[in-house]
Amino acid sequence: MKNTLLQNLDKLHTTDLGIIRIQKNIQLATDVINWCKDKINSPFATITKRGKNFYIDIDNFIITVNSYSYTVITVHKVK
Repeated sequence: MKNTLLQNLDKLHTTDLGIIRIQKNIQLATDVINWCKDKINSPFATITKRGKNFYIDIDNFIITVNSYSYTVITVHKVK
């Protein structure tokens, strides 16, 4: 499961609205996709799959990625 996501990091993308939503959620000024790729590729990332989504837990963030299209849906800070 983790290998599937890591092997397909080049397919990772999001929508224009997704970029705005993610930047707003975590106050991110840099490139959203590259930031997500770096976090997902970290050896400290915990990747789980529930239903149709991957959930990546890293550095007090949860990244949600659709497991079929590799679309980053959202990123939230863990409270």
